[in-house]
Amino acid sequence: MKKLLLILTILITSACSKQATIPAQPPTVTTPQPDNMPASHSFTYLALGDSYTIGEAVPQAQSFPYQLTQRLKNTNNPDIIAVTGWTTGELKQGIAQRALSNHNYDIVTLLIGVNNQYRGYNKEAYRTEFTELLNTAIAYANGNKKHVFVLSIPDWGVTPFGKNSGDPAKIAADIDTFNAINKQETDMLGVAYVDITPISRQAAYDTDLVASDGLHPSGKMYSLWVNELLSLVTAQVKHGSD
Repeated sequence: MKKLLLILTILITSACSKQATIPAQPPTVTTPQPDNMPASHSFTYLALGDSYTIGEAVPQAQSFPYQLTQRLKNTNNPDIIAVTGWTTGELKQGIAQRALSNHNYDIVTLLIGVNNQYRGYNKEAYRTEFTELLNTAIAYANGNKKHVFVLSIPDWGVTPFGKNSGDPAKIAADIDTFNAINKQETDMLGVAYVDITPISRQAAYDTDLVASDGLHPSGKMYSLWVNELLSLVTAQVKHGSD
């Protein structure tokens, strides 16, 4: 019980010390050369999620939304609605509180559900709230489904923290069940789905993919996620205006 309380405290209460903030100036990052995107338009990006979206335990520039913008030419720094420890319900509340006026984002990513899984929340409730969030994401992309990208939930059970705190096999099976739900709902709405869970499981034998806290992804892992996202975003944002 003490271990469970410790995990929950790390996953949730760290939200108080790390909120998603957007700096006034873009961070200086050394990255690969930007991929070609139309030069006539400055792309806007909204990232929705939890600790995996804000990049808990790594510098902001190493989070996957910032790495993605660095690799896409003419893309503004992302607007981010995400806090460590958030569930689908808490993300819904966070979006409502921000009340963004822009409903014409060129790129919207959604990655949410690990805290539903960790807290043992009802899976059908997750299905309902995830679908609502996905429809919200589509609305923020001005109804253009080709500009929305869902990422699967990573498997935290393979991390050092996960291995020391629970049953990795059970965590993996539970993550797979939640991902089966979010993929089914994503496919039904015709939105692109990026399965980064297999990449996350490489952390079982590559410690460089884990951040210093022993739980969250490192910048190196996030760069692997961006590799998966990049071709889809480039193709669908550039050609998906229909």
